[in-house]
Amino acid sequence: MLVAEKILIKQLGTTDYQPTVEEMREFTARRGADTPDELWLLEHPPVYTLGLAADAAHGPKVGGGIPVLQVDRGGEITYHGPGQVVLYTLVDLARRGIKVKQFVAMLEQSVIDLLGSRAESGVERAQRVAGAPGVYVNGAKVAALGIRVSRGCAYHGLALNVDMDLTPFSAINPCGHPGMQVTQTRDIGIKEDKKMLGRRLAGILAGKLEHA
Repeated sequence: MLVAEKILIKQLGTTDYQPTVEEMREFTARRGADTPDELWLLEHPPVYTLGLAADAAHGPKVGGGIPVLQVDRGGEITYHGPGQVVLYTLVDLARRGIKVKQFVAMLEQSVIDLLGSRAESGVERAQRVAGAPGVYVNGAKVAALGIRVSRGCAYHGLALNVDMDLTPFSAINPCGHPGMQVTQTRDIGIKEDKKMLGRRLAGILAGKLEHA
């Protein structure tokens, strides 16, 4: 476990999706005014998750044996699997004076800063796309995000594709956008592995939170 100026950064390895979400809910329900914020770095076994507003028409068109779970975050359908960095953000937004839209922009910018600092010359610049939360490289989605806010505290977070089998994305309309392409850091010229990128990403976000 790393400590970044009162923000705890925990590296949890591979964890099943449903128990992890339950732990986030419990943490958020019991936290007090002085509870330090936590960032959880992990990856999940293969799973499709549907946000509160998700339309079943967006997939999966075929399950392929991959579980499909309804969850309490915002957003549409996405896929989690090995080779993806998941960063869960258990942050007291009210205490830090951060609005929800500001926090979403902070998550996106943390990924943009990470990829910008690691990309080799000639790699397309990471950016936002209007009306489609997340981070994109050359029009393909490399990071998805979705959060839940309860009593002014956020949980859930973002997922960065690093070095994974992207095939399961083809069974869905990622984040509710038909035909949306997905990519990963390995395919855009970034060589660091998921552990290194995850640590860097968490550090970047922790720094932004401390200076918000």
